[in-house]
Amino acid sequence: MNPYARRFVSQGHLVDSGLLTRMLNLIVEEGADYEVLSFRLGKTNRDESHLELEVRSPEESRLADLTPRLVALGCYERKPGEGVFRPASRDGVAPEDFYSTTHHRTEVFVQGRWREVRRQRMDGVVVLEEGEPVCRKLRDLAAGQAVLCGSSSVRLAPPARDRDPGLFGFMQSEVSSERSVENAVRRVAGELRSIRAAGGRIVVVAGPVVVHTGGAPALAALVRAGFVQGLLAGNALAVHDVECVLYGTSLGVELATGRAVDQGHRNHMRALNRIAALGSLSAAVQQGVLESGIMYELLRSGVPYALAGSIRDDGPLPETINDMIQAQGAYERILAEASLVLMLGSMLHSIAVGNMLPSWVKMVCVDIAPPVITKLADRGSAQTVGIVTDVGFFLRGLAANLMGSV
Repeated sequence: MNPYARRFVSQGHLVDSGLLTRMLNLIVEEGADYEVLSFRLGKTNRDESHLELEVRSPEESRLADLTPRLVALGCYERKPGEGVFRPASRDGVAPEDFYSTTHHRTEVFVQGRWREVRRQRMDGVVVLEEGEPVCRKLRDLAAGQAVLCGSSSVRLAPPARDRDPGLFGFMQSEVSSERSVENAVRRVAGELRSIRAAGGRIVVVAGPVVVHTGGAPALAALVRAGFVQGLLAGNALAVHDVECVLYGTSLGVELATGRAVDQGHRNHMRALNRIAALGSLSAAVQQGVLESGIMYELLRSGVPYALAGSIRDDGPLPETINDMIQAQGAYERILAEASLVLMLGSMLHSIAVGNMLPSWVKMVCVDIAPPVITKLADRGSAQTVGIVTDVGFFLRGLAANLMGSV
């Protein structure tokens, strides 16, 4: 008989989400055993199920190691103790047994009741601010700040499978290019209409392929029509957008004909030089040099954007943020309260943004390469809807669908 035992409770769509099977398999795989004390199955597919079980182990250390893994699956201890908070020893250094957050909705048992953690994100720590639990990045810790330790006072709520017959209900399955892009476009368009009508926020993450594939006019039209409340990108998107507006090329290829222009490889450098001479993209718009394009519409509409620099950048543009910590902060501010994030042909920026978002924010990733979508999901952003297609083709279809409703 195993002498060490703990009781756990879990509530949610445990069966059709596969969580119940994962919990029980994990217990057995880790050399422990369990007894289901009670299980109440939801009467309809919208009702939640309720589980209480006792987990037993011959070793107390094994049970202690198993506990945080069960917590990550949505289990929590039947009688949680008060959350244990210990002071950070110095700036940016947490106690050794700090609780590392996920991107799922999280509560901590503080002062006798469950309290929701604010500013939820993965790979952070939980601190107390005015008695309330708040998620912070490890590097932002101040010496002496109270940091949550252990997971025995934590409960998570992994998102359930979406039952809405719209976009997120129909498309939660494996990544595949064998889908009707037209149907996907219609469903995304419907989602964007609903979010805009409800006053939600749509944030776009875009790579330079948006310009290369001829999708820039469509994205600019979406900004102009009020379907974009923030844009996140690297230096290259803005550079090639400006190149396209000023010289009609992208990477030296004339977009109207698809032909390489003589000395066209210079055009993105000419675009950088032109903006540098004016001092900023904003000045280029104000002085009438930039009269169309994505950046023009963002500036004209007052939509916030952030351009994060990289080691590959030429120039870069004056507005590009070259300090990565500052760039992350700018991204996070624009992502605050986002309802949906539309990711367009940018693997690194999309994965980075996915890591910043809580799991209840909807994400649509469009890319010609299926591994981009798979990598995004593998890194924890399982709420992502993936559409495998040419980004320019997708954007033109989306704009055509939405413009009729503007």
